[in-house]
Amino acid sequence: MRPYILAETNWKEVKSQKYSLAVLPWGATEAHNYHLPYATDNIQCDFIAARSAEIAWEQGARPIVLPTVPFGVNSGQMDIPLCLNMNPSTQLALLMDLVQVLANHDIDKLVILNGHGGNNFKSMIRELSVHYPEVFVCSLNWFQASPQDDIFAEPGDHAGEMETSCIMHIAPQWVLDLSEAGNGAAKRFKPEGLRKGWVTAQRAWTQVTEDTGVGNPKQATAEKGEIYLEQSAQEIAKFLVEMSSLKNHQLYH
Repeated sequence: MRPYILAETNWKEVKSQKYSLAVLPWGATEAHNYHLPYATDNIQCDFIAARSAEIAWEQGARPIVLPTVPFGVNSGQMDIPLCLNMNPSTQLALLMDLVQVLANHDIDKLVILNGHGGNNFKSMIRELSVHYPEVFVCSLNWFQASPQDDIFAEPGDHAGEMETSCIMHIAPQWVLDLSEAGNGAAKRFKPEGLRKGWVTAQRAWTQVTEDTGVGNPKQATAEKGEIYLEQSAQEIAKFLVEMSSLKNHQLYH
């Protein structure tokens, strides 16, 4: 039993603890090239949330990791079989219910640990702050916590070298041989503003990539995944410890 994982712990343990914050991993269920499982984002979220909480717990913080939400915004992939879409409005409704529970039990911080590029919680956090001002809600993309370029030759955007390396480390039994993988070649927007990123829009996934991947996975290794996951977990744990040490009225200086 890991006492920082809600799904594994029990009422005897929970009622004896004073949790400093809650961590909500949030992934997606979608195609990841030919060689990675549909649950790739959830597998990574489960792993990084647990490892980060473990490190923070060892340093005296008391985060509690909630069960991973396995459905993300996949509205650009509706034509890919069994890419499961959860609309942003549904995500907000779910967050409203969960934050109400946290508020009722005096857990006044929620860290959304995001593992899917299609999820964006910024506007939801603003709305949550109106309904539950006593709960500080923030989100982080776990894959941005640590630099990728010093480990991976071509990290990739989706099912590329980085994600493939991570799943090779966490769940190698679910990774096909890389000879089965597509090359992750992807088209880019033609309009300059969209291409440079100062204009944003949803990508129509099957117009962008033939194998659902973005980024070549061929140089992936489990060793690279292990190094990157640990570096990311250490950075996220540092944030959890710092947040745990502060009251909400102490967050600014």
